[in-house]
Amino acid sequence: MVKNKSVQLKEVSKKVWQFFWKDDSVWSWLANIVVAFVVIRFLIYPLLGIVLGTSLPIVAVISESMDHGLYNGKICGQEFAEFKDSFDHYWEICGGWYEDQDISKAQFQRFPFQDGFYKGDVIILWRANKDNLELGDILVFQGDKPQPIIHRVVKIWEEDGKYFYQTKGDHNSDSISGYLGETKINEKRLLGKGIVKVPYLGWLKILFVDAVRPLGINIQR
Repeated sequence: MVKNKSVQLKEVSKKVWQFFWKDDSVWSWLANIVVAFVVIRFLIYPLLGIVLGTSLPIVAVISESMDHGLYNGKICGQEFAEFKDSFDHYWEICGGWYEDQDISKAQFQRFPFQDGFYKGDVIILWRANKDNLELGDILVFQGDKPQPIIHRVVKIWEEDGKYFYQTKGDHNSDSISGYLGETKINEKRLLGKGIVKVPYLGWLKILFVDAVRPLGINIQR
């Protein structure tokens, strides 16, 4: 009896293995996606969070606010018919704002991700706190909407023993105080600081969101 159960278990295991790894059907493909999602979401993601010290270890960039190129013909609030893709040209147009904040060109060039990053990139995060955040770091913080914001720290100051931060998107003309609330970010809103960029990987999430939007599914971006 025990032997028969063992044989049956082996047969079932073999069929499952063939279904996942050798079957070319749509159902096998869908099953692989579901399993991959479950493993990443409930195993790899939490483990990364523990290792990196943040509840949000990985984020996909879903806007152009850190882009150093043109978007809809604009950069830093100015319109251009064409744009030379270089840091010097970026600074020629956008650098005045940072210089007004006592951030020089040479200083900016030493910042992490000094050339910004793009929609569709994935950023790996480390825990963020007053002991490891510095001017120029890439900060992920909570705004007034469910989707977190990822911008650059342009000011740090202390009030009554508490630290506050101001950020700005490299592509934007100024810090946004309204729905982003990035002109005075308290420590409770800090989610992580960017340490590694993986280009293009975030497009998987963006394309999925765009695909289900016509179905009437409301997914916060």
